Amino acid sequence: MSASASAPDFQKTELIPVIAQDDATGDVLMLAYMNHEAYEETLKTGRVVYYSRSRKKLWRKGEESGNVQELKSLWFDCDADTLLVRVNQIGGAACHEGYRSCFFRKIDPTSGAISVVGSRVFDPQAVYGKK
Repeated sequence: MSASASAPDFQKTELIPVIAQDDATGDVLMLAYMNHEAYEETLKTGRVVYYSRSRKKLWRKGEESGNVQELKSLWFDCDADTLLVRVNQIGGAACHEGYRSCFFRKIDPTSGAISVVGSRVFDPQAVYGKK
């Protein structure tokens, strides 16, 4: 793919990984996927839409929890097969487990010990019921 690519390459792969980053803080919030339809709807509405691989359908971020992502800017990499969305995370949590970021578990590189970093913004049982 040349440096003059004008859009993500959904011909190469139907689902493109998307890194969501808080526009104000730079915090990495989550990794998800978009298909072409999710990408187009995101651009049209200004609210981030992903493709749920488990549910096999569009996932309008926050449709159940209210924790929506307002698109601030959208970037794609040199190979046009990965996206970065910089967002305003409305509602405080990007993670379905109730944390601000999906990256709330930290592994100590020396000992391998795992620790939870941060605290829950919401109770997933109260929001999603059966989760």
